[in-house]
Amino acid sequence: MKPCDPARLKEIVCWLADEIGPRPKTKPDLLNMVAEQIEGLFIQLGYHVEMQPVTWGRTTYYNVIAMPPGETTAQAICPLLVVGAHYDTVSTTPGADDNASAIAGLIELARILTHRPPPGIRLAAFCPEEPPAFRTRRMGSYVMANSLRKENAQLQGMICLEMIGYFRDQDGSQSYPFPLMNRIYPRRGNFIAIVGNLRSRSWTKAVKEGFEKGSPLPIARLNAPFFVYGIDFSDHWSFSKHGYPAAMVTDTAFYRNPHYHKPTDRPDTLDYCRAAQVIDGVAAAVTRLSLQKR
Repeated sequence: MKPCDPARLKEIVCWLADEIGPRPKTKPDLLNMVAEQIEGLFIQLGYHVEMQPVTWGRTTYYNVIAMPPGETTAQAICPLLVVGAHYDTVSTTPGADDNASAIAGLIELARILTHRPPPGIRLAAFCPEEPPAFRTRRMGSYVMANSLRKENAQLQGMICLEMIGYFRDQDGSQSYPFPLMNRIYPRRGNFIAIVGNLRSRSWTKAVKEGFEKGSPLPIARLNAPFFVYGIDFSDHWSFSKHGYPAAMVTDTAFYRNPHYHKPTDRPDTLDYCRAAQVIDGVAAAVTRLSLQKR
């Protein structure tokens, strides 16, 4: 399997965060231009792409959903495996880590899998995710999950990529929802986290086991109830709401990254080599999980 290219990750992050900049809900024309660009990148890699409308009042946003040639969103030839990330931001940030890093990772994942994409894989770029859509039925991911549920689609599980580029090796650079958690989990922000709700224990375990086959990056896994602040703060929430197994792969956002939702969330703050190791791990997990479906 081809490794993820850190330079390609940086190129995409710089395009989104520097060339385009903030991508809030209030700029639908800009977001739709980004959607078309992402669609083009998937098509160049040989994928079939469907643009799923996400309607909010008189405004339409789009989920960009890539899949193997010959497949369609509704085609259930086997249980689907969704990997997704959102491409919008809040208005106060260019969003290098949140969430250009994950969109770059999603596109690199598509490149890694391009010569043999697993049947049933769905690579989805969602919009919107940020407030005021956040954790509501207006999220792009909610629209996708809801459409799959209405079609009675089988879903092996969902992997959400949410902020995957910020790492620190200093002692005390990692914080947690509860003070005593730093006695169980690392004090240094040099790992990737795989988290989900209590119902998704088996899924996060399977994702972690696959991830370990392809990446040397340290991993922390956590399944916790909804009241643990941040446990469901991304697009995996939408799939969990529809009863699907879902996990978030993350650098832990505001528990580590001081630039979260700020103008300083810029490309030069990220570690592209370790972000590439995240995608190598996700690619290994996807491949392993896809083999388990057969």
